[in-house]
Amino acid sequence: MTFWVAVLAAGVVSFALKFAGYVVPPERLEEPRVRRVTAMLPAALLASLVVLQTFSTGRGLVLDARAAGLVVAVVALVCRAPFIVVVVLAAATAAGLRAAGWG
Repeated sequence: MTFWVAVLAAGVVSFALKFAGYVVPPERLEEPRVRRVTAMLPAALLASLVVLQTFSTGRGLVLDARAAGLVVAVVALVCRAPFIVVVVLAAATAAGLRAAGWG
């Protein structure tokens, strides 16, 4: 029963936030502070998703081949490698380490 209460509450909150977007005056949304926050929000959400998917399994934190793949991806990005090369290097690193028995 608690699960369904949480699902319904999340639905109500989502609807309220979406509705608030329609009733907030446009001049409020054009304030510099609001614009800065909304400009950084997608990057912050993406970063949190990457960290969550890399360092967690279920309810615990882990350090496995995914973390090594992320490190290789960051190094490739710093070296300005094309995006597809970054993805292939990270995947090959994680796959190679898993094949070797780590993670």
